[in-house]
Amino acid sequence: MYKTKTLFSAFLAFLLSWNLFSAPADEPIRQMDPPFWWVGMENPTLQVLVYGPDIASREVSVSYPGVTLRETVRTENPNYLFLYLDITPAAKPGTLRFVFRSRDGKSFRQSFELRERSRKAGAQGFTPADVLYLITPDRFADGDPSNNTLEGARVDRSRSGGRHGGDIKGVLDHLDYIEELGMTTLWLNPVQKNGPNTYHGYSITDYYDIDPRYGTMEEYVDFVDRVHVRGMKVVMDMILNHCGGSHWWMSDLPTGDWLNFDNSFVPTSHNKWTMVDPHAAPSERRLFNDGWFNRGMPDLNQRNPLVADYLIQNTLWWIEYARIDGIRQDTYSYMDPDFAARWCREVMAEYPEFNIAGETWYPDGSAFPAWWQAGSPLNRAYDSCLKTVMDFNLAFLAPDAFTQPNEPSDFNPAGLFRIYVSMANDVVYADLDNILVFLDNHDLGRFSRKEDVGLDRYKQGIAFLLTTRGIPQIYYGTELLFKATKEQGDGVIRTDMPGGFPGDDRSVFTREGRTEEENEAWDYMRKLLQWRKSSEAVTGGRMIQYAPLHEYGDCYVYARIRGDKTVLVILNGADKDAELDMSRYSDVTAGFRAGRDVTTDAVLDLAGKLHVPARGTYVLDLF
Repeated sequence: MYKTKTLFSAFLAFLLSWNLFSAPADEPIRQMDPPFWWVGMENPTLQVLVYGPDIASREVSVSYPGVTLRETVRTENPNYLFLYLDITPAAKPGTLRFVFRSRDGKSFRQSFELRERSRKAGAQGFTPADVLYLITPDRFADGDPSNNTLEGARVDRSRSGGRHGGDIKGVLDHLDYIEELGMTTLWLNPVQKNGPNTYHGYSITDYYDIDPRYGTMEEYVDFVDRVHVRGMKVVMDMILNHCGGSHWWMSDLPTGDWLNFDNSFVPTSHNKWTMVDPHAAPSERRLFNDGWFNRGMPDLNQRNPLVADYLIQNTLWWIEYARIDGIRQDTYSYMDPDFAARWCREVMAEYPEFNIAGETWYPDGSAFPAWWQAGSPLNRAYDSCLKTVMDFNLAFLAPDAFTQPNEPSDFNPAGLFRIYVSMANDVVYADLDNILVFLDNHDLGRFSRKEDVGLDRYKQGIAFLLTTRGIPQIYYGTELLFKATKEQGDGVIRTDMPGGFPGDDRSVFTREGRTEEENEAWDYMRKLLQWRKSSEAVTGGRMIQYAPLHEYGDCYVYARIRGDKTVLVILNGADKDAELDMSRYSDVTAGFRAGRDVTTDAVLDLAGKLHVPARGTYVLDLF
């Protein structure tokens, strides 16, 4: 399955092993991944990575009904073995034992548990009926201060780029707040083990462990269970493109090409367009695709079959173990495309209702993320099999589009006309339901701006986000008008939730702790979120839109329609009142006499002309 790449790699591995294991070791096995598995999985093949001093010199056997050791793979590093098992449908839950026998006849046994598959809720995917609430756990709430200093971590809230102490229990403590707001799904930035002072979670140091500053494995499973009890879902943030520079295997890599560029640092170009560019030079593609994200995030060589099997199994393990409902895959376009497609296929084959959102970061046009979506007519190279893509184009244009005056032209659309054009570009997508839409996230400046006066702009943005096509995502604090620009830095964008940490002088988790304006913003979002849950037109209907032209009052008008249910959304993009001739919208209003605004309960007549205040917003349930 895997052949030694170079004599140099073998020599390097020998030197590493000599330095690490020159003294007799009392731990014959230091790491075994996965730590356990299940019977009855769709794919009967299981890779077990075994790491220990000179473990490759031993012969391995196993005797367990329904299980056979199909292959033992050795690499140039004598401290690794990769065992491939076939687990047939006849295998029952229990504990098998690997026998490791040395040349002198001595042996030891290592237990490995095979569990019965879970019957708990989970693995149910997420759909346009859901709204994802994105949380940076370190910055949300500190529910357990006792875990703040584990493994040398330093909590210092005065440092925007340092650890602040938030954890899984902090999120659990505020589930009432999240549920009352109306969110259906929680997406946490990565909670897998990271370096001691990395707060964002994107430098994984153990793919099979939860970061102790966030909690334990048991606490994470309990978190998912308790979210499910409330009828909500959990999306796990995963990073398969790269690991952290202090990952446990980095001091003794399994192969000479476990990482891209033969385990040597070569920075990526970040030129993600090369992957979709039909004219791209192969060397340009390789520099982007194989280059390391940075020196502290080594790029995994997913073309190595041992790496690929390890990562795919890790994903399946988390779904089965924790019963998560979906995945947001970080830096999806940076991964090896053939591996990414295989990964998606294998996950969906095991869990058909599951959903994966890939980070497809393209700020200029819908065609680029659409290229990555399963069944894309644009992608003639291969089917990426990715169900959900992220609409970064919309996220980049929205902040200005909801600010600028609506002055469209053939050459330079502005204001809400830019939103209209972005939606018109949906012609490139294979699946309009599975597009993740957002106004901001942990990597972008906040949607609310310090120069905002009143809530008109905020209300238009939120109303659009929660009624347009696709699956909405809201970053924590957006409901409270958090403000920060990209120039201020990621640590400022990912600011603390007041009241989530010991010593805070107020708590935004309570009505009393919020300002009058914060309560107005929170109430507006809550009203839309709670209504949205029962709006079949919004969560499962088609979209029809009208261009926001000057002669029609600069208003962007669109409808969501399913069966006899219609929601009409009207956004005035001008700084002056508009009088809309409603006959223009008869395509979608025919048969209805009025609409009830879902945020104010005001009833508006659809006959004749409709008055829309400057920068006004209506979300109308038609009847």
